[in-house]
Amino acid sequence: MAHIIVVGNEKGGSGKSTTCMHVATALSRMGHRVGALDLDLRQRSFGRYIENRRAFARREGLALPIPDYRDLPEIDAAGLGPHENIFDHRLSAAVAGLEADAEFIIIDCPGSHTRLAQVAHSLADTLITPLNDSFIDFDLLARVDPETSRVIGPSIYSEMVWNARQLRARAGLKPIDWIVLRNRLGAQQMHNKRKVGAALDQLSKRIGFRVAPGFSERVIFRELFPRGLTLLDLRDVGVENLNISNVAARQEVRDLVAELRLPGVTVNF
Repeated sequence: MAHIIVVGNEKGGSGKSTTCMHVATALSRMGHRVGALDLDLRQRSFGRYIENRRAFARREGLALPIPDYRDLPEIDAAGLGPHENIFDHRLSAAVAGLEADAEFIIIDCPGSHTRLAQVAHSLADTLITPLNDSFIDFDLLARVDPETSRVIGPSIYSEMVWNARQLRARAGLKPIDWIVLRNRLGAQQMHNKRKVGAALDQLSKRIGFRVAPGFSERVIFRELFPRGLTLLDLRDVGVENLNISNVAARQEVRDLVAELRLPGVTVNF
């Protein structure tokens, strides 16, 4: 069975699609077979990212590693039972279709609470939750006392992850390895960064996730999307002399993939 990596966060703008694309491309470059699904049926940022990559590679005649992206298949609602959900069947069919060939399946969830996202979390062997490094986004994980910054209790999203873990336990599946990714870490606002870090450390012990550094705020991420490229592709498109920012960003990708501790993966890029 494929190892399923779900990237989930119920707030938009946290870097989910960028994270998906860089993890998928890194695994593909290391020789792993990677499938990809985008459950944001309206915006499809991850899906469009891969489509841009295919188009750019074809236009430039480049042999870029590209994940096997699939849209969710259509299901005939007439064939469903009275209590069956069509989205459950569409997601199950998509995963089953990819599992025949893929070692890893990366699923990008929408920035909102949907039935598809809820089911996807219960399928996750590895769950990545990108989080902008601020208390505005920290609210996704937990409620915080505004005076003391002390964690009061888990959020609705954390409770959804807990429910997904319970479902997997009842099904006899291995526990979800949950990683919270601190994205858009900046050099400024050191006091706020320390407070967010302390709150994350406190919460991680209570609800069971690991904290990992993610991607810093860099203009290059916005520039890569239209061509479907990642930081790992720069030399393929003629960028021989990487600047300091690009080298640091590539190291962030390397550190992230290593921190995921995926089975059978040795980071070698």
